Amino acid sequence: MVGRQAALVVLSEADRNFLESQVRRHKAPRSLSDRCRMVLLCAQGLQSKDVAERLGVHEHTVGKWRRRFVQDGIEGLTDEYRAGRPRTVSDAKVAEVVERTLNTTPRDATHWSIRSMAADSGLSHTTIRRIWTAFGLQPHRAETFKLSSDPLFVDKVQDIVGLYMAPPDRAIVLCVDEKSQIQALDREQPVLPMAPGVVERRTHTYVRNGTTSLFAALDIATGAVIGHCYKRHRATEFLDFLKRIDAEMPDGPDVHLVMDNYATHKTPKIKAWLARRPHWHVHFTPTSASWINQVERWFAELTRKQLQRGVHRSTAELEADINAFIESHNENPTPYKWVKSADQILAAVKRFCQKTMNRTSDSRD
Repeated sequence: MVGRQAALVVLSEADRNFLESQVRRHKAPRSLSDRCRMVLLCAQGLQSKDVAERLGVHEHTVGKWRRRFVQDGIEGLTDEYRAGRPRTVSDAKVAEVVERTLNTTPRDATHWSIRSMAADSGLSHTTIRRIWTAFGLQPHRAETFKLSSDPLFVDKVQDIVGLYMAPPDRAIVLCVDEKSQIQALDREQPVLPMAPGVVERRTHTYVRNGTTSLFAALDIATGAVIGHCYKRHRATEFLDFLKRIDAEMPDGPDVHLVMDNYATHKTPKIKAWLARRPHWHVHFTPTSASWINQVERWFAELTRKQLQRGVHRSTAELEADINAFIESHNENPTPYKWVKSADQILAAVKRFCQKTMNRTSDSRD
């Protein structure tokens, strides 16, 4: 018996350009780029089983997307595809919207909105929304990033991650940092408490009642935190905090401090104090790489659980709440689990740099 003949895939120049652009686009949804690869290979005359073997998928999967493309073109490759009502937007128009969203901006704005793209393209708001959703486009969103330019970045990552994943025997590893200029904020009007069907409400305006700075040290083995608040955050306060840490350390074990390159950590006074304690070892994080210091994760918890929605009429109230948070945390501390090796982190940074360079090169072209 002769099997069913595979549908013949014929690409127009616009189709081919669009499919190839989606394969190259680093932020294209993985599912969509895989489907585009399947169609491109099918268009070369390959059988579905050969395409499936090359891409590591099932032959039925290739057959499904081959048929969808032959029947409905590019729109058939999206997850929002539904058989039924005849299409009213051509593949070329879809490709044009995607291309313009990625590579152009309106005259009066930094990015497209659904309203502006609809007006410019002559399509409805709903159609633009569906196209953007199908291709994972979110022009209204933007994220920030900063790569460390520290010439010793690799060495420092290997050193600190090595401490996390294989700490020295009978040694204490502390992640140290300060959260400076924490504001004691009160709302101009009383906070309206949550009620059934109504979320808590507060005014967007506030009253400043002073600031405090928190120095904290996180024990990576136990998760316990040593913390103290100060009015200022100079080397004098940092030295006092180091003395507080020293007072709580048992005799015998070496102490390893992970901390950033802030100026107060490197003054002659601090260096002299550390030099008199040869069993204390300092590991500086790379510049612009606070993510590698585990105490930053604890600071994030403090902010989310206590500071972000707290109401404080004085710095005394603020410091009392911070101290209460530390005390509660230390009643049942849980250490964070570091899971990425130095090699994995460095490989991820390398991939990010390569993608960034490729995007920059593509945009210039």
